[in-house]
Amino acid sequence: MSIDLNPAGRLREEDAFDTEALTRWLVATEGDAGVVIDEVRQFRGGASNLTYLLRTTTGDGAARELILRRPPAGRKAAGAHDMGREFRIQAALAPVFAQVAPMVGHCTDEGVIGSEFYVMEKVPGLILRSEFPAEIGLVDADAAAALCQRALDTLVALHSVEVASVPDLAALARGWGYVERQVTGWITRLDQARTDDTGDWSDVLDWIRAHQPDDVAQVLVHNDFRFDNLVLDEQLEVRAVLDWEMATVGDPLMDLSSTIAYWVEADDDELFQLFRRQPTNAPGMWTRAELIDRYAAATGRTVSAQHALFLEVFGLFRLAVIAQQIWYRYVHRQTTNESYAIMGQVVGYLEQRCRGLIRA
Repeated sequence: MSIDLNPAGRLREEDAFDTEALTRWLVATEGDAGVVIDEVRQFRGGASNLTYLLRTTTGDGAARELILRRPPAGRKAAGAHDMGREFRIQAALAPVFAQVAPMVGHCTDEGVIGSEFYVMEKVPGLILRSEFPAEIGLVDADAAAALCQRALDTLVALHSVEVASVPDLAALARGWGYVERQVTGWITRLDQARTDDTGDWSDVLDWIRAHQPDDVAQVLVHNDFRFDNLVLDEQLEVRAVLDWEMATVGDPLMDLSSTIAYWVEADDDELFQLFRRQPTNAPGMWTRAELIDRYAAATGRTVSAQHALFLEVFGLFRLAVIAQQIWYRYVHRQTTNESYAIMGQVVGYLEQRCRGLIRA
């Protein structure tokens, strides 16, 4: 791609690490005694795991860009931020699913940079944010609809991976009951991250428990599939899927649940528009209902109106818990990132949105 629209910003002081120690690790991992780290940048966000851009020079003088992923500081939910797991999933996927970044190495020695981490090659391309960037020219309604189709095709391909034939993926399976485990697990995460201003949530949680459907299948699910986790080329084809932190084997429709939670439409209310982090409001972009219907048509799976409502409510609840976990870290000064100062209000809005959908 002639332009790389995935910029990294300056390194936040609180997230810095020892680059000399990291260089020694890279030398040992790749067997290149001449490798040099020229610059470390940091990608914005980092609400979950922290992501860095490493600009390096190899021993033969070639420029190379790598990505480093590590957990955030502070309290973490049990089982979250498992760098080894995220690394192994992508490494295992590479032979059977083309749209993953090449892995470089995984480090469990926290003495290197202060935490476990892994490094992968950077896949250049476009990562969509709230608007289509001017650099790629006009994206008309037909092109936007085609982009939705390509994203759906990628998700369907992921759900079609023969998990049983890949040991490291098969090892993720815990059997049927995935939806129930998700409901129980995310309610527990909310309880563990409560702050003095956390809302009641009891009526929403009662509804979620009462309306949870049975699993429809057992497939590899990404669990955070959205446009800002896709790397696109100039034709808006999907080059790579990023952020495999929550990937596992489970119910495929729950992947749609997490996707539509971020899918803000043009006619959604003004407050929900503030949540938009991808151009799903642009002319030609599908609606949440269209995404579910087209997925059902592509896979032959039936999704009733009641099931679709559960997917939307649970997706928003899950998003609220993620925001609450970030808010907990901010309240307890485990992070000084001021962009998290609104997370308490985000949780409150999502609580009301869930309640409104249920009442409607």
